[in-house]
Amino acid sequence: MSVELPFAPVDTIIRRNAGDLRVSAEAAEELARRVEERGADLAVGAADRATADGRKTLMAEDFGVEAAIDKQSLELPVAPVDRIARLKIDGQYRVSMDARIALADILEDYADNVAAAAATLARHADRRTVKAEDVETYFALFDAT
Repeated sequence: MSVELPFAPVDTIIRRNAGDLRVSAEAAEELARRVEERGADLAVGAADRATADGRKTLMAEDFGVEAAIDKQSLELPVAPVDRIARLKIDGQYRVSMDARIALADILEDYADNVAAAAATLARHADRRTVKAEDVETYFALFDAT
């Protein structure tokens, strides 16, 4: 699976959680890949909920989001998040703009949590750079996918 999410916004998310640590390109790539997997999996569940309601359009509530946030407040771009949402669902589904924004918000929160933990792991290892191995270690320790 190719990574749909650009690395730059993911790098920014890691940096805002890393403080004075540097961030390797590999760390941003690894986190982008994990975020993409998570988003595609969440879209499958959302598609199941939409189907149960007799709809072919995914809505924000299918992702468990009640209140919409402002698209401008997100670091993750919505267009790649839309492509991520469609990776594992049937082509007959549509993804509403509110659903795209809701999924981007969920994925950004997810990335923030992983990035903060990866930064903690890098500091614990007495390194000045967050590396891909820190992201991988987070998932190995917490088995969060």
